[in-house]
Amino acid sequence: MSRILVAYFSAEGNTRKVAAAFSKITGGELFEIKPVEPYTKADINWMNPLSRCNKEKIGKKDVPVVGRVEGFESFDTVFLGFPIWYYGAPNIVNTFVKDYDWSGKKIVLFATSGSSDMNKTAEKLEHYLNGDHKIVAQKLVRPSDSSDDLKAFVADALK
Repeated sequence: MSRILVAYFSAEGNTRKVAAAFSKITGGELFEIKPVEPYTKADINWMNPLSRCNKEKIGKKDVPVVGRVEGFESFDTVFLGFPIWYYGAPNIVNTFVKDYDWSGKKIVLFATSGSSDMNKTAEKLEHYLNGDHKIVAQKLVRPSDSSDDLKAFVADALK
């Protein structure tokens, strides 16, 4: 039987809600990717050139993560979710994926964003993923997406 992990980073709670929905649909185990130093509202204000998120992205800085996924090697499929920052995953997600061997994993990406798309998200994330793996699907989840939309995406992704 396939084991599914739903790992996610959520800055403002939007991605957390979607991750919970995917966990419920798939029966997958939830893991929240949390920074050692939590983000404040000021930290994620991308319009301030001196905000933490801008300094991390421009400086290509790793963002230390709290905890680890126990038994990561036993998961066959990983749903990996995050908000889109600068047309890709936030640095904390890059740090998270670098810490694991993704060999043999099917990866399903999902993201939340008010205006960005996922065009080059998978391509950018590939640089950080170790091991022989396959990104099998990706979805930009919008607030207007229904539960049926999410279920259909999961069904397609897990074929």
